[in-house]
Amino acid sequence: MSANAKLNVQESLMKNRWVFPSLDDEKVERIMQVHGLPEIVARLLVTRNVAVEDVDAYLYPKLSKHFPDPMSMKDMPEFSEWIVTQIQANKKIGLFGDFDVDGSTSTAIFIKFFRALGLETPFHIPDRLTEGYGPNIDALAKLKSQGCDIVFIADCGTTSFDVVEQGRALGLDIVIFDHHQSEDTLPDANFIINPKRHDDESGLDMLCAATVCFLACVAMNTQCRKVGMFKGKQEPPLKDWMDLVAMATVCDMVPLTGPNRLFVQYGLQKMASTENIGLKALCEISGVKGTPTTMNMGFGLGPRINAGSRVHKADLGAKLLSSQDGEEALNIAWMLNDCNDKRKEIQAQMMQEALGQVASNNLDSQDFIFVKDEGWHAGLSGLVAGQIKERFGKPTVCVTFAKNEKGELEGRGSGRSVVGVNMAAAFIDARNEGLVLKGGGHAMAGGFTVTPDKIPELQVFLNDHVRKQLDGEVILPEHQIDALVSVGGAHIDFVKLIEAQGGPYGQGNTEPMFAIPNARVQRVDIVGKNHVRCYISDIEGGRSIKAMAFGAAGTPLGQALLEQSNSQNFHLLGQFKVNEWQGRESVDFFIKDASFAIATHQVKDAERVA
Repeated sequence: MSANAKLNVQESLMKNRWVFPSLDDEKVERIMQVHGLPEIVARLLVTRNVAVEDVDAYLYPKLSKHFPDPMSMKDMPEFSEWIVTQIQANKKIGLFGDFDVDGSTSTAIFIKFFRALGLETPFHIPDRLTEGYGPNIDALAKLKSQGCDIVFIADCGTTSFDVVEQGRALGLDIVIFDHHQSEDTLPDANFIINPKRHDDESGLDMLCAATVCFLACVAMNTQCRKVGMFKGKQEPPLKDWMDLVAMATVCDMVPLTGPNRLFVQYGLQKMASTENIGLKALCEISGVKGTPTTMNMGFGLGPRINAGSRVHKADLGAKLLSSQDGEEALNIAWMLNDCNDKRKEIQAQMMQEALGQVASNNLDSQDFIFVKDEGWHAGLSGLVAGQIKERFGKPTVCVTFAKNEKGELEGRGSGRSVVGVNMAAAFIDARNEGLVLKGGGHAMAGGFTVTPDKIPELQVFLNDHVRKQLDGEVILPEHQIDALVSVGGAHIDFVKLIEAQGGPYGQGNTEPMFAIPNARVQRVDIVGKNHVRCYISDIEGGRSIKAMAFGAAGTPLGQALLEQSNSQNFHLLGQFKVNEWQGRESVDFFIKDASFAIATHQVKDAERVA
């Protein structure tokens, strides 16, 4: 009997279908034989479509073998030659970076590179609440007034046609470093380095903007060396900045495939002994010790850097990550920590009100969810959209409102999508139809600015756009299960093997999801504000381990766990983690979903895999 038949979860407590992938057993066996890997690791590689010949590069990438060629990106060779002539001509460079982690790290990398050349670069990070996403002419004019001849735009700009044209009219040379979806035509910048350009053949479209900027520094460094700029001088320590590249890669949720695996693996190692004063301070106030994990970056460090932009302090992240003063860095880190605490409180209230809109308007029964409110905090629309998308498995847009620099009220929309619906394409088409002032992003996430009078028409347009993309297909949220595992079989060595061999995990290389069939759930309570904690064991008894369902209070999952009785067993879905506390290690299980176990039967596959 197959694993699918044994569990057969067609609709879980969180309205998901659980799916077991069909595996090529011969490929699994070949990976085991050729590379000497355990069966569970080979299975994970096969489900992630890693070819037998690519296993070493996937698991053990090396700088000497797998570092991408910066010059393979469109415009990079010409740009690197041109910018060095501009530096030699004493042209002043200014920076404009987006307000998120990717933009802040991109800006910090450029600051560090030019500082190593003896150049100071004025920079501008837009206020998320008043300026919104993307470059604006006032910011470019400000950089021009500071003496800048050239402006680097990082992590945005690919669809900023009007602003780039206006900036060029001011006499600025403009270079765009981006990774967002492009159109067939491009703005009239001097150079646009974006692996998602339609004419870019580098194959590096998985990169985040900070990596594009880092590779631009590598290219500039090579050209500086060619023209003899480093004679008698030390070259910029490029490798030291890969910790910033790793953090941006994880926090921007780009696919952890190809060179991104190299950057994150190397960057995590670098972060453990980082020379970056700002990162040290951030790790200290976040309680991160030793070698950080992708979870530390995604849920600890990244949100704090982002938090500043949500409360009118957008430039704090770039200042922190480029700081040269330990006291200044620690002060900024604490400020960001306070901003993050404030953000959590506001977000919880917004989420509660948004869920009320979903319930009262029956939005969860539609293909597309659109929520808005003039009283919501303009900096948290993306986080709320993401939470709703995760809750209901539907593409979601959240619109908040704020006054722009002219005092006019604007809607600031953020969208988060699901596989099969390209959010950026919808927003770009809406802009081309004149429904939004600006819009773009990625397939899975994007943003736009809209005047309030256009919102009803925009809502209809986006509904139709999503419907056409789906072409009659019903969105059926699915969880892919990598293996069945018993509680008794999930020992520390097993969990460490999964973490060490397949990681780093993230977008495009999702952390393995395990199903525990017929689990007993006991000693259930709520910890913190909304986390459900319990202890689980196999149906036949034996050892028990702690399990956590984060943010589950008030959800069908959390309610079912809290109302469980000793006679009710669950099929549980989630991930194992090694918990370290006071020098002792134990295995925890993070519950993502669950289903009532109607029948009680033992699953031999669980014993075999674990």
